[in-house]
Amino acid sequence: MGLRDVRVLLLYPPVQTAPGAVCKPNGSLAYPNLAGALRAHGVDVGIFDACVGADGDPLEEMFAKPVPMPNGFLRTGVSDERILEVVADADIVGITSIFTDHETMVLRCARLIREAYPEKILVSGGVNARSRLSRFVAAGFDAVCLSEGERTIVEIVEAVRRSPRPDFSAIHGVAFPDGDGGVRINPTRSQDVVWDLDELPMPAWDLMPNPRYWKIARPHTGTYEPGVELRYAQMMTSLGCPFHCAYCHIAGEQEGSLSGPIGKFRVKSDERVLAELDTLKGLGVQHVFIEDDSLLGQKRRGLRLLRRIQGAGVTIADVNGINILHLLKRWKPDHEVLEALAAAGFTQISLPFESGNLRILRKYASNKLNIEMADIKSLIIAMKEYGFRIYGTYMMGYPDETMEEIERTLQLARDHISWGLDAASFLIVVPLPGSPLYDMAVAGATSPRTSTRTR
Repeated sequence: MGLRDVRVLLLYPPVQTAPGAVCKPNGSLAYPNLAGALRAHGVDVGIFDACVGADGDPLEEMFAKPVPMPNGFLRTGVSDERILEVVADADIVGITSIFTDHETMVLRCARLIREAYPEKILVSGGVNARSRLSRFVAAGFDAVCLSEGERTIVEIVEAVRRSPRPDFSAIHGVAFPDGDGGVRINPTRSQDVVWDLDELPMPAWDLMPNPRYWKIARPHTGTYEPGVELRYAQMMTSLGCPFHCAYCHIAGEQEGSLSGPIGKFRVKSDERVLAELDTLKGLGVQHVFIEDDSLLGQKRRGLRLLRRIQGAGVTIADVNGINILHLLKRWKPDHEVLEALAAAGFTQISLPFESGNLRILRKYASNKLNIEMADIKSLIIAMKEYGFRIYGTYMMGYPDETMEEIERTLQLARDHISWGLDAASFLIVVPLPGSPLYDMAVAGATSPRTSTRTR
């Protein structure tokens, strides 16, 4: 029997938000990365973001008039009928679930598609899907990618090309129904991880609904003038992180885990990063958000890269990947790094302070910053002198945190504002699936486990 043609559609679900919250499209890098890998393999692939729709969908109306949901949240996006129309011609539908707050809509879309098109192959992936396998299989998913999916999705496509009822048993890094009401898991091996990131195909940013994102102008972070088009895109220059914080999924992505050791810090070459910037500029992008978990995880490499991208012709903001430790040298501002960031085009930087308590940072945040020794006042003043807009993020509600420690964090934020910080945001510590804190909460433990584990 010959191989059949297969079409893949990667679907971002509609977005649900709490009343009063600002709805921001998902638009994660998962789909341009996967689509790039599929396209390089010769597969017919498309991307549809059901939050913003495509040409002909009423963009302004959807965002101005979100639909109330039974759970009290508001839904922004196209109708169920429109989703079914878009997926009709696809053989495989991929629905990512990286973020926990997207799970409800991901599972809803899966059930919707499974009921209307029982023959279609439904695939998911992302840390949330990996951590909630039984729910995703019960919702109708045929396969869940357990790790970085650029290679796995190609193997899944090849299995579907061979048979409309594919056998995934020979694929590593995937989970699927075992036929007896359970889930079969084929863990990721170390050799399945992409260690040389330059081997990854170029992301297919051109398949994204970029003009609609730019019109809405609601990126994940930063502050921008309302109603003004923002020609932005996201990219990553590295994967993984040198830190293993208890509230982050990376702490669990080690050797022996379902995902394999994808938490290990890996970088793209300078040439690859420059090529990606050129690709984005060719699409009309003017603002680039760096989504690295630790842009300066290798400080010498980071400095070299920053100098290489000077004059790239775009403004750059960092979402969450500038660790404060890397902006310091002997606990004072590292002006070499700050100057390189400014010269490379960075305009806005988020500073993850995490807590105002050294005990908390040591126990839950990899001991990555000694706030008692670091001269944060001088750092904030220096960053403002370089022209950065800087935002601080602070977390409260750690499992054994005291009220006195919470107040200390609040006072730290007040001090930072008085020294020139542009804004402070406060996050409640939540044990999200995939993080050691989640395992700790389920086990009823009092201390996080950040060592290697296999579920």
